[in-house]
Amino acid sequence: MGWLKKASRKLVTAVAMTHPRTLASPPPTTLPIHILNYKTPHLHSSTLSPHLNLRPPPRLTYAPPPSSSAASKTMSTEAALDHDTLLKQKRILRTKVKSDLKSMDPAQRAQEDIAIQKIVLEAPWYKSCKGLCAYISCSSLREVDTSNLLSDVLQTTNQDGHSLMGRKLYVPRVEDKNRHMRMLKISSVDDLIANSMNILEPNPVDADGNEREDVMLANDPVDMFILPGLAFDKSGRRLGRGGGYYDTLLMNYQNLAKERGWKQPLLIALSYSVQILDENVIPVAPYDIPIDALVSPSGLILIRQTAFERCQ
Repeated sequence: MGWLKKASRKLVTAVAMTHPRTLASPPPTTLPIHILNYKTPHLHSSTLSPHLNLRPPPRLTYAPPPSSSAASKTMSTEAALDHDTLLKQKRILRTKVKSDLKSMDPAQRAQEDIAIQKIVLEAPWYKSCKGLCAYISCSSLREVDTSNLLSDVLQTTNQDGHSLMGRKLYVPRVEDKNRHMRMLKISSVDDLIANSMNILEPNPVDADGNEREDVMLANDPVDMFILPGLAFDKSGRRLGRGGGYYDTLLMNYQNLAKERGWKQPLLIALSYSVQILDENVIPVAPYDIPIDALVSPSGLILIRQTAFERCQ
């Protein structure tokens, strides 16, 4: 059978020489005419082995792997979709809570304002604090009233005549629309001025023209933040108004306290009854800062371990 192997090699060589291929071109499905007419001396079809297969091998195809940029683009798209869904859920929830607040009876709202502030004013954790950040309530936004709290902090003596000069109060001032808000120290309600939205804020300079102390630049820590919000759930999630000012400020201050070795401040929110939702109802993102406790008209709701340790 040696002559058969030689004949086969000649035939394959002839095909390769007359029909060259590259990696980019597929092998021919049929042999050229002049190859089909090629006659091998002393070679007859009747003598060829029925198992001899001279057909070209099947064409190989290669699927290139997805590029890293394409994979990143896909992941970014999915993340954007998830973020868009979260924002949509928050908008829907904000609309509902705003409607509930608008429908709230003014008399009930006034009663709850008094009850909430009374709970705070009588709490040991409030009486013992040396410094705090608190919001200035705005009636048009239907926020829980804080006027009694601010008046109490700013008075120079308590009912027993003991000096309270060591207590510091910082209140918010929005600087721009890019989540930049500062907490500035005030010593009197006369330090407040109305902004373009008719919301009271601290004047950036005092009567002597000196810049007010910024809580982020203070030498001593504050004990707590009294926070507003549009809604809260019993797992500690807070729904703001969408600006991100408080979440940004709280994150920055928590990082500052960690760097300086200070105790983290208590995060206490004030809430009307219609603003309190069930656990895990509020959708949150990684940048949303949870609260430690919630003051409602019916009492103090302890949520995080920090509150259980410091508010008992």
